[in-house]
Amino acid sequence: MTWTIHQRLPRLAIRWATLLAVVASPVIAQSSCSTSLTPTNSIKPSVASGYQAALVATGLTKPRSLQFDSSGNLLVVEAGKGISSHQLQDDGGICVSVKSSKDVVGGAGGVGLNHGIALSQDGQTLYASDPEAAYSWNYDPAQSTVGKTNRTLLTGMGTSDHTTRTLLVSQKEPGLLLVSRGSTENIDPLAAMLSSGHSQIRAFNLTNMTGNPYSYDTDGLRLGWGLRNSVGVVEHPNTGGIYSVENSVDQMMREGKDVHENNPGEEMNFLGYLNGTEYARQGSNFGYPYCFAAWVPGDLPDNGNLTVGSQFAIGDQNRTINDTYCAEQSAPRLVFQAHMAPLDMKFNDSGNEAWVTFHGSWDRSDPSGYKLSRLPFANGEPVANSSNNTAYTDIFANMDNSQCPGNCFRPVGIAIDGSGRLFMSSDASGEIYVIAKEQGANGSFSGGSGGSTSGAKPSGAPSVAGQRALSIVSLVLLALSITYVTT
Repeated sequence: MTWTIHQRLPRLAIRWATLLAVVASPVIAQSSCSTSLTPTNSIKPSVASGYQAALVATGLTKPRSLQFDSSGNLLVVEAGKGISSHQLQDDGGICVSVKSSKDVVGGAGGVGLNHGIALSQDGQTLYASDPEAAYSWNYDPAQSTVGKTNRTLLTGMGTSDHTTRTLLVSQKEPGLLLVSRGSTENIDPLAAMLSSGHSQIRAFNLTNMTGNPYSYDTDGLRLGWGLRNSVGVVEHPNTGGIYSVENSVDQMMREGKDVHENNPGEEMNFLGYLNGTEYARQGSNFGYPYCFAAWVPGDLPDNGNLTVGSQFAIGDQNRTINDTYCAEQSAPRLVFQAHMAPLDMKFNDSGNEAWVTFHGSWDRSDPSGYKLSRLPFANGEPVANSSNNTAYTDIFANMDNSQCPGNCFRPVGIAIDGSGRLFMSSDASGEIYVIAKEQGANGSFSGGSGGSTSGAKPSGAPSVAGQRALSIVSLVLLALSITYVTT
C-alpha cells in the first residue's frame, strides 16, 4: 500500500508529538514546584548528572552555618545579624520553600554572631559563637524561641583575622562541645606556641562546668594544634572519628620562588576520637605555621621526594625548620586543590560519604572552589589514599568560575534533613539551596520531581538537562529518517 504525502502528515505529526512528549515529560516534572526562585543577579548554578537542585531562600544576610532543630525548622546564622529560624513548606523532592521566618537571636545580642551554631542532643539548648566567646541559650524548638538570658561557656578567643568559631556537639560523647579557633594572620608566629591557643581545636565538657566560663587557651581537651584555619569540623556517625577541613596559607614562597598558585593544598585532617578509642597522634601538631601540604610537588623548588599530601617547609629551609622536621608532623588525610577554601563538612547517616563546601578564594589567577563536592568513605575513612588528587566528585558548582567571586554563589554551611536532602548556604549571594539525588538514582539522597536548577556537569560531562536535550535531538533526527512510503 502506498501513502500520499497528505495521508502521511497526520501520522508523522502524531509520531513527532509522541516522541517529544516522552522525552520532555521529565523536564516538565522538574519545573512543577508551586513556587520557584531565581538565583541572585545572573548566577548560573550547575548540577551533576543524577542530582537536582533548587533555590529555597534568598535575601538573607550572609548566611553561614545551618542547623535543623527537632521540629524541622532550619536555623541559620546570618553573620553580623544573629540567628534566624525558617519554617519550611515541603511539597516533596526539591520542592521546598520558606513558609515563615523569625529571628531567634537578634538585635544587640545577635550582632557579633558570625558562624558557629549547634544544638544539644535533646534539642533544648542552643549554642552559638562570636569571635571572642561561645554561648548557650535555653531553646524551645516548637516556638523557635530562646530564653531571656544566655550563658557564656568559654572566652579568650578574640583574634584579628580568622574569627569563625565553629561549634560541634558530640553525638558519641554527650556534653562535649568542640570549638575550632583559627590564626590571627596569614602566618601566625604565636600558633607555634601551644600555650597561645591559636590554630587549635579543643573539646569542653559542659556537664561539669562551674560558675565561671572556660578559658580557651588553658582549658579543655586538645584534639590538634598547628591547624591554620579549620572551619569545618565533623564527627563520623559510626566510628566517632573527628575530621576537620583546613584553609591553608596564601601567597606562599619557597626558596625565594612564588609557588602560591598551586600550593599548598587545602587539607582534610583526622583528629582522633572523643569516646576513648586509642589514637597515637591525638592532640598532635599538624605543622602550621611552618609546614604545609603539597598539591603540585613539581612546582616546589628542591622538592626531593615530595608527593601529593607530603608536608614541606615554607620559605627558606634551615637546620630547625625543614622538610625533615615537617615530615614528622601529623600529615593530612586528604588534600584538595589550593585555595578552594573548604568551610564545612557533613556525613550522611550511614557514614559512607562526606560532603564538603568549597567557598573559593581570591588567591588564585584561575579561580578554584565555589562548589559542593562529595567524597566516598568506608569504615570511617576516606576511600582515597592520602596522595590521591581526585578524591572528590563535584556535585553542585557555578557554571563559569571566571565570574567568581563577584557573581557566584559561595558555599558555606551544610545541613542534611530527615529525608536525606542537603541544604547549603551561600553567604555572598544571601541564598540557601537544596540538593538531592534524582528519583531512581543510586545514592544516599532521595529526591523527587520539582523546580530544578541544572546545567553542565561540573566535570564537563553533560548535565541531566543536557542529556535530555541530546535525547530530543536524537529522536527528532530519528523521526526525520522515517520513510515517507510505507508498504
